[in-house]
Amino acid sequence: MKYQSTLRWLIPLIGILTFIAAGTGLFYQTDGQPYPFTSHRGEEVMIYGQGLYAYDTLSSAAQAKANDFVALVLGLPLLIISTWLAFRGSLRGRLLLTGTLGFFLYTYISMAFLAAFNTLFLVYTALYSLSMFAFILSMMSFDMDSLPGKFSERLPRRWIAGLLFFIGAFLSLAWLGRILPPILQGKTPLLENATTMVIQAMDLGLILPLAVLAGILLLRRSAWGYLLASVALMKGMTMGIAVSAMGINMALQGVPDSLGILIPFLVITLLTLIMAGILLKNVKNDAE
Repeated sequence: MKYQSTLRWLIPLIGILTFIAAGTGLFYQTDGQPYPFTSHRGEEVMIYGQGLYAYDTLSSAAQAKANDFVALVLGLPLLIISTWLAFRGSLRGRLLLTGTLGFFLYTYISMAFLAAFNTLFLVYTALYSLSMFAFILSMMSFDMDSLPGKFSERLPRRWIAGLLFFIGAFLSLAWLGRILPPILQGKTPLLENATTMVIQAMDLGLILPLAVLAGILLLRRSAWGYLLASVALMKGMTMGIAVSAMGINMALQGVPDSLGILIPFLVITLLTLIMAGILLKNVKNDAE
């Protein structure tokens, strides 16, 4: 695998820092209770008031803890397994590793820019920086000329592309439906105690184009289509699991309307898990 010597020290650092960040977020406790707060835009919110996320809202803290849980129980095992397979020369392992690094990149960009400042700010910054460069190197490690030939002709490209288009359309409708009506009414969308819509900017600016472009290129049998589809499916699966965990945790914390986000993301999780398995199964020559 190209750039393996560099990835050998980048990936362990990502794993160690993720264990620290996610473990602290889940298990570090301080005395305190949720309390009401009026944001600078006049929104009435509940501040969590305890632990690492003491200055985040109740909703944001529930989502952050769900992200920590997914990073620990899914992200880290995937990182370990995919790295082991990739370094042994497995193409499936490299595809899985690239998608997993994309998950860490997205997760810790969002934590660095969205979570209220806490003692792990530099850890979040280091994590998204390390993940970004590891992701780039992993993407650059593929021989794009030979990649399409590594996949079986039986790969259901249309079904995979259709799912990617569905994910793109769902994100567009979900987020634009939250953003456009207030703007057209001369108002501001609900921001809680944030200053802008970080997740929506990331999803509309990164995930939506990734899903659409991957689907189009996959239909054209482009090498980049196979690679980007692998990344997009991994992101769709981990995003669905993370948001589902967020919805459950928010419901347990008494956040209203949180169960409404569960059904579509559970469906996305199931479909992307199935399609990711099919894509990896249709790799003809796993050893490189």
